Amino acid sequence: MLTKRSYIDRIHPEVELLREGSEWLRSGELVAFPTETVYGLGASALDALACEKIFWVKGRPQDNPLIVHVSNRAMANKLVERWTPEAELCVQHFWPGPLTLVLPKTALVPDVVTAGLANVAVRMPSHPVALGLIEETGLPIAAPSANLSGKPSPTSGSHVWRDMKGKIPLILDAGACQVGVESTVLDVTGGVPTILRPGGISKEMLEEILGEVRMNTLTDNRVPKAPGMKYRHYAPQGDMIVMVGLQERVIQRMGQEIQKGHARLKKVGVLCTLESAPFLHSRLPDLLFVLGSKHRSEEVASNLFEGLRLCDERGVDIILAEGIEEGGLGAAIMNRLQKASGHRIEYI
Repeated sequence: MLTKRSYIDRIHPEVELLREGSEWLRSGELVAFPTETVYGLGASALDALACEKIFWVKGRPQDNPLIVHVSNRAMANKLVERWTPEAELCVQHFWPGPLTLVLPKTALVPDVVTAGLANVAVRMPSHPVALGLIEETGLPIAAPSANLSGKPSPTSGSHVWRDMKGKIPLILDAGACQVGVESTVLDVTGGVPTILRPGGISKEMLEEILGEVRMNTLTDNRVPKAPGMKYRHYAPQGDMIVMVGLQERVIQRMGQEIQKGHARLKKVGVLCTLESAPFLHSRLPDLLFVLGSKHRSEEVASNLFEGLRLCDERGVDIILAEGIEEGGLGAAIMNRLQKASGHRIEYI
């Protein structure tokens, strides 16, 4: 398939490009487009056959639900059977934005979108291109991240081009995404709101509005309730270790691993904070990627997937990643690092 890559203005998207994307979507094809979190691989959420293409193109397991993106409340109302008080509060305070709500679905939503579950995951993105594309299409758009399943999520049009070239007809490229990690997925079907996947809206932010909020992860082989709960995600090609602890100890431990890797003729890459970079540079890794300051978690989040993808591009065999504190957005960052490493964490 011939893939067209159209560069689109992030703030004032060109109407003709949005119209081109909407025409492909209405005809049952897939379009990659930017959101404030990561790039999405979109299909009409009401077209079961089109949504099945998403799973085929990504190599995504069929029991991994899709998130449905809407541009207004009226569109969301057609997908959701019942809005809980907690959901209403979330809509008021966090939509549009990086928060996905899990709620009971209507019969309008195809089973392929929800992996046969009774609930649907819905969010309203804040990116002007995403909102404009949904509005122009006039339909909700089901869209997981626009990458090959299990690999680091795409935060730029270049990432999507490398993964999706020849697989889909159109990529709308608006440059780098702002948040850099996927949306928070929150179960608000009833009872205590539960975070199924940490993301761009922190637990602390939700607690300010909702009161008690729980964290939850899937620990067995049941069908996951939301994207990103069951399968290994964000995985680079190299073996990855995440190191958590006092900065001096982490630096020392990474230095040891760099030496061991070089002794085995392996290429070693390091993902670290700005504060640790000068000390790790002297350990002579083959690749040193600075995620950002440990005091600015939003900076680290926006650069994380870029760092993981760069390791693949450079053919890094061993990846050493510095962990950060899990408060606020740090919880989402550590969640992605854990999954990228196959939960290989060293507490030092």
